[in-house]
Amino acid sequence: MQVVTALLLTLLCLTAIAVVRMRGLFAAVMLMGIYSFLGACWMLLLDAPDVAFTEAAVGAGISTILALATLALTTRKAKRPVRPAALPLVVVTVTGAALVYGTLDMPRFGDPEAPASNYPHPSYVERTEEDIHVPNVVTAILASYRGYDTLGETVVIFTAGIAVLVLLRGSRKRRPVATGEEDAS
Repeated sequence: MQVVTALLLTLLCLTAIAVVRMRGLFAAVMLMGIYSFLGACWMLLLDAPDVAFTEAAVGAGISTILALATLALTTRKAKRPVRPAALPLVVVTVTGAALVYGTLDMPRFGDPEAPASNYPHPSYVERTEEDIHVPNVVTAILASYRGYDTLGETVVIFTAGIAVLVLLRGSRKRRPVATGEEDAS
């Protein structure tokens, strides 16, 4: 299992590097879809099928379709930057440093005194295996204990996705269809 996980994480890193270096936008969109699919596979290996399903549906599915629809309205090649991208690099570096700083006071992985281990009530963790027969507590809570809430969230996300697709479809310009008949004048 560790070999599969290492291979998957390596593919994720290589795909991310390929996306960043890609100039063809169609290929970049396809690689981003592959990246999302690989991320969904990784989440499945971590016993989080709910997160894997969401990543596959939203990341690899809807996001790829929306990006392809956007490409239909724009060019296929990325333009070369006219000046160096120093400001975005600074923003990304500062944001990354802030995120790392925010993780410094987190409890150690598996700490029984961590808030995640004590809230919600430990009885959820203790009863999940016998009540629902699912090894992942998060999946059990989302799919069973909070099933109606999760269904409602799924309906909202699906409706928003359909609305975006309808808006994109309505914004295309209509082109006249060639009938093959030439004007004889």
